[in-house]
Amino acid sequence: MDPFAGTRPWGKNPLETKNDLANFLVNVLDPLGPHTSPGGARIHLGHTATHYDEAAAQLEGFSRPIWGLAALLAGGGSYEGTKRWVDGFSSGTNPDHEEFWGDMRNKDQRMVECSAIGFSLAVAREKLWDPLDDASKKNFESWLGGMNDKEMPNTNWLWFRVFANLGLSKVGSPRFDAKRMKADLDHLDTFYIGEGWSRDGPEGVIQLDYYSSSFAIQFAQLVYSKLAQAEDPQRCEEYRNRARRFAQDFIRYFDAEGRAIPFGRSMTYRFAMSSFWGALAFADVELPAPLTWGVIKGLQLRNIRYWMRQPGAYYPDGTLTIGFVYPNHNMTENYNSPGSPYWCCKSFVTLALPDSHPFWTSKEEPYPSKLLGTTAVLHKPLHIATNVGGHTFLLSSGQQCSYPVKQSAAKYGKLAYSSAFGYSVPVGNGTLEELGGDNTLALSDDNGETWKCRRDTREARIENGKWLRSMWYPWKDVEVETWLVPPTLEAPLWHLRVHRIKTGRDLTSAEGGFAIYGQREDGRALEPAPEGKYGTYEEAGEARATSKAGVSGIADIGSTCSRNGQALRTDANSNLIVARAVLPTLVAKHKPDSSNIWLLTAVFGLPNEGDAEGPAKGWEVEWRKRPSVPGDIRL
Repeated sequence: MDPFAGTRPWGKNPLETKNDLANFLVNVLDPLGPHTSPGGARIHLGHTATHYDEAAAQLEGFSRPIWGLAALLAGGGSYEGTKRWVDGFSSGTNPDHEEFWGDMRNKDQRMVECSAIGFSLAVAREKLWDPLDDASKKNFESWLGGMNDKEMPNTNWLWFRVFANLGLSKVGSPRFDAKRMKADLDHLDTFYIGEGWSRDGPEGVIQLDYYSSSFAIQFAQLVYSKLAQAEDPQRCEEYRNRARRFAQDFIRYFDAEGRAIPFGRSMTYRFAMSSFWGALAFADVELPAPLTWGVIKGLQLRNIRYWMRQPGAYYPDGTLTIGFVYPNHNMTENYNSPGSPYWCCKSFVTLALPDSHPFWTSKEEPYPSKLLGTTAVLHKPLHIATNVGGHTFLLSSGQQCSYPVKQSAAKYGKLAYSSAFGYSVPVGNGTLEELGGDNTLALSDDNGETWKCRRDTREARIENGKWLRSMWYPWKDVEVETWLVPPTLEAPLWHLRVHRIKTGRDLTSAEGGFAIYGQREDGRALEPAPEGKYGTYEEAGEARATSKAGVSGIADIGSTCSRNGQALRTDANSNLIVARAVLPTLVAKHKPDSSNIWLLTAVFGLPNEGDAEGPAKGWEVEWRKRPSVPGDIRL
């Protein structure tokens, strides 16, 4: 229970109309007031550190809420706290003021925050720029334009300079650098790889996560296509066409309840995951059926409603926590400051639309029925997305972070990612309980003292248009080949994994299914229980856990070795969605062998539906089914 549920100002907000969304934004902005510095330029929300300096961190707290504030003001709304940000622009860009943000250096975090600031100038000049006096405007221009001669990372960051220049151009500033903006845009377009997808960097980078969509690239392209249409019509139309194609893949990352599949880094941005849908509306991009305006509206609002209902996403004072469904620093990156979660304010972009826009006048529609119970091969991100059996998840191979990121093996290298069960991250490396090894094949060569999980995936491809196939080389004398096969109509609650292992050393393997809420009805830890009861189940070759969240299980279906089933109680705070989880796992020992070791694994997942508690009736029948290995996979 959330002891503060009755005091949440948005507790009874149905989030159905533009006014409802504006009210929720106000509820997000108001708690920031007591944390704002006297000059308005810095918002200090906590004492945890980042790899960048504290002034930049407090600038982050100031700037990110502007995504929402600027949209509200652009759409004809008002906010009585707007003056805090106007004052902050004056104080933060004044070199003689004690709250000066500091001049930008090469690859400076301050560059990131220029994105929201540039957007605000472009859409809400009258409320955020015009009130400044001439001296403040000159300081502001100088500070914002100061990034034009600095080196930037060769990633989505280049969009931040585009938005800075876009904002400068909209206020008629002489610091606007048209040549620099065009060069940045031309280079960003080299990231495009087709079918609507852009990678987050040059050739060789293979991250295609939410930065390729809502967090950065697709969102930026759509907003640019609206704001720069007159000056750059051909590029703007190209961006809209990319979005039309991308949307057909991206809808697969959302379930009927509004949740997005957690995958990759920066999960603390939460409902920024759905901001692409709002950006489509902002850019007036109509999509082919079944993606009507009512469907787009539902995808956006259901996701925000989901996050309104998560008590752990907010501190008692209403500010956002660092984490996902609850405060969790295990899953963060070294660039997550206390202000970082406010990137979610991108999803308020539809507040910039007039009341007459079809996004707001259309009746909200559910997730398209023709896409339910289907599986889709997503070629560019090397994902297979499915919602067969009522469980929305993806099978994944071929992605990894191109630079060091904490827990990157968990964020990119797992075999499956689920909207209902999320994913887990290690909280240590000494035991399986610490590992958080859901949806991974973990290997140890020191009898379980330490573990390796797939991070650097090689030779990944979609095979026969049906499954994923890839290689992994954890040690010089160990190779692992993996096939991932989505559910079939014959066994709709199972997906299949086939692993071929060749090893020159002793190994212990531990393969996990989906981590699931691990408590009984009374809140105590799950205990062994027979079928039909909340509890755990273990035997040779099988393990299962049943709770109010549904059922998760794993079964061996014919490996060349024996495996023991265990319902592991993972260490607290390893899973992104539930702080106390149980993980069905298969464990085995392997000797060096010149021949292949084959692991054949069936993974079962059935989340509860909506507000219902526990798995749907009849799940036991489905559990007794088992998928078969396709004949095209030769053992």
